[in-house]
Order: sequence, then C-alpha cells, then structure tokens
Amino acid sequence: MRTVRDFGATGDGVVDDTEAIRHAIGQSANELVFPPGDYRITESIDVPLQEHGRAGITGSHSTAKIVMAGSGPAFRIIGSHEGTADPGSFDESVWRKERFTLVSGIEIEGAHPEADGIEVNGAMQTTFEAVLLRNLRHGIHLVNRARNVTVNHCHIYDNSGVGIYLDHVNLHQMIISASHISYCKRSGVKIFNGQVRNFQVTGNDIEYNYDQEAGEDASPSAEIWIETTGENATIREGTICGNTIQSRYSPGGANIYFKGGLPGDNTKAGMFAITGNLIGSQETNVRLESCQSITLTGNMIYSGHKRNLHIKDSRGIIASANNFDHNPGYLPKELATGIRIENSTDCILSACTVRDAYAGDHTVETPARLEREGLIEIRDCERTAVNGCQILDAAQDGIYVAGGRAVTLAGNTILDSRQQPMMRHAIAWHGAGSANVVQSNTTNAGTAGAMALANEAGVTQGNNILAQ
Repeated sequence: MRTVRDFGATGDGVVDDTEAIRHAIGQSANELVFPPGDYRITESIDVPLQEHGRAGITGSHSTAKIVMAGSGPAFRIIGSHEGTADPGSFDESVWRKERFTLVSGIEIEGAHPEADGIEVNGAMQTTFEAVLLRNLRHGIHLVNRARNVTVNHCHIYDNSGVGIYLDHVNLHQMIISASHISYCKRSGVKIFNGQVRNFQVTGNDIEYNYDQEAGEDASPSAEIWIETTGENATIREGTICGNTIQSRYSPGGANIYFKGGLPGDNTKAGMFAITGNLIGSQETNVRLESCQSITLTGNMIYSGHKRNLHIKDSRGIIASANNFDHNPGYLPKELATGIRIENSTDCILSACTVRDAYAGDHTVETPARLEREGLIEIRDCERTAVNGCQILDAAQDGIYVAGGRAVTLAGNTILDSRQQPMMRHAIAWHGAGSANVVQSNTTNAGTAGAMALANEAGVTQGNNILAQ
C-alpha cells in the first residue's frame, strides 16, 4: 500500500508537507495513508471527490498527526450531491466516485488561530471514526449541503470555536455517538441556521464547552446549541439521548439551548426528544425559546445557576418524569432550583420531582443573579398544566402563576420539609386570567398561607388537601 511518504511527505513536523499531500491526491492516491509521524501543512488540502474519485484518510491507527499551521480547514472534502438521501435522487457518478468518505485513526492539531479540522461540503455518507481534533477553531465544519454524516468514537477537544459546527447547512441524517466533545469555547455541538432533519446525538460526553478564561466577557455558549433565527432556517426531527452534558457557569450559557424564530414564530425549531441525559452546571440547564413540540423526558437535571428549565415563547413542550435536584456529593454547596414557563401554549410539566436548595438560596458563590417568585413560575401562558409533580422545599412560592388562560395545577404534592419552613405559599396566583383550575393538590400551610389566589385570576379550585 502506498502512503503519502511515497509522494514526498516527510512527517517530521518541520518540513511543509502540503504540496506532497496534494501531489498524492493528484496522482489518484484515493486512500491518503499517513504513517506514524507529524505532518505539517500550511494550506488546506482539498479532496474533490467528483474529480479524483472515492477517498479515505487514515492515520495508521492514531499514530499520525496533521499539524495545520495555516488558516482554514486541514482537509476540505468536496462532493457534488444535490439530491436528498432517497436512492432515486442520486446521479450514478455520486455512487461511483463520492460515497462514504472515511476519516479514521488520525489526529489534527491546530497551529494557527484560524485553523479548522475538516470541512465537509456537498458530500454523501462522510464518516468520522476514532479521530482526535484539538487546538483548532472548529473541529468538524459542515457547510452548504451534506447527507448521512456519522461521527463515532471521536475526541474533539480544546478548540477555540465549535466542536461540531453545522453552519448554514442543508443536511438530512446525522448521528453523533460515543464521542467526547469538550472544552470548545463557542459550543460543543452547534447548528446555526440552515435546514436540518433527522439529527441524533447519542451516548456522548459533552462537557465544559465555554470560554473559562474570558470570565464575564465570554461569548454565550452551550454544550448543544440549536438556532434557526435566519431566513428559511428550519431544524426538526431529532434526538438528544443518553448523554452526559455538563459544564460550569458562563454568562448567557446553557447546557442545551434551542432558539427558534423571532418571538411569535415557534415553527422553525422542534420535534425533538431529549431523553435520559445527565444535564448540569450552567447558567441555565435547558433553555427553550421560540420552539415547538419538544419532549424532555427521564433526565437528571441539576445545578442551574439561574434556571434548570426555561421555556419561553414556545408551544407543545412536554417535560415529564425528570428529576430536578442536587448532586449530594457537593453538599452543603447547592444552587437553588427553578423552572420558568412564560408566554407559551400547550405545555405540560408532569411526574417530575423539583427540589429546591435546603438553604433556600445559592450556597456557593456565583455571579448569576437569582430572580424568581416561585420554584415553578408560569407567566402569561395558555393551555398549560403542572400535574402529578413533587414540588419540595420551595423558598418563595411552590408554584407561582401570573395571568394565564386554561392553566391547570392538579395532583401535585407541594411541601416544605425544613425544620424552619421557608415556603411562602404552596400556590400563588396573580393577575387576571380565565378558565384556570387548582385541584387535588396536597400542600403545607406555608408561612403566609397555603394558597393566595387573586379573585380576577379566574381560578376554580377543589379537593385540595392541607397536610398537617
């Protein structure tokens, strides 16, 4: 088997091997095999599949490293597929020359502030397996168009930009699995505009993706950031399942952040299942803005410096069987808990445990200002329900509602178990509303009474039980 050294590459980390690697591609060396060594390049290596045919890039079982000492991507994989993933939409030449580019067993390290790892443009079935991408700007950068991308068993670490960046890309079918994506300063996985369908993030460790050196001047980041604020941008049909998603506080940061259209347009981002994840330790753990049809189920969510869950300007959000609690290994250091749902419709919070900090406030230093009227806050919502939840040790009100129409609070247990109770009311309802229901809840008396329901709130109540 011929390697890039057969075409003049040295792999000594000093000589510029750019032209030797280009020469290998030009001589139809479709599999770029890099023997052990450090291969310094200063310009992007284009891999135009339609011109040169099927290609693979391998680093001899992780013993080879590419050092990108110029700006732009170390490798640019370029395809020509304009169709969908439907077999009938393919030009036959795509199957002959372009399918299934495999990048495996190689490290790419940046030695330039604008060096990227690998850019994919117009390719079909690009597969990353056992790749290490570090000290770059963006690790994997998808642009323009892509289909059926997989990222498996990779390490994407300590990059100044985004670990995996879907940048205005039209993409269907992508799977990110069994990978470490960490310490990337502008987010771990980010979808920014474009049109994306069928996107799965499963079984990864995604953590500490923020700029810790910048402090309060850091740009907002997230472990997973999904945004569709651009014209014609839509992102639907995806899963975020079975991951560990952790970080530390950064201003404006979130572990998972969905930002759909402008306020009033919640049709552009949604149809996602967020299931079975461990999510913790950011300004906001899960932040859902202007999106629709997202199910948040069976997650452990903890240590939000500002909110554990914030739903705003959204529709059809269901949060069920989640545990909003604290890491007992860090006691007595706790962060107060909080859920806010505002200006949203058709949302349900059910069968969740929501436990506040025992002290009723943050007991660790944090620059995030805690602003809340209740452990669960519902503001200006319609057709929204909190059912069958355990709401424990609130410091203000257990559930605080402002306004609302057809808001239902039913079958919840709202108790303060502290030796010195702090909960003000189990349920407090302020402002004008209509067709609202408070029924079959079990509560403590609260320091100011079990319930405070404004007459103009339009609340019908019954069968509530006061625990002694």
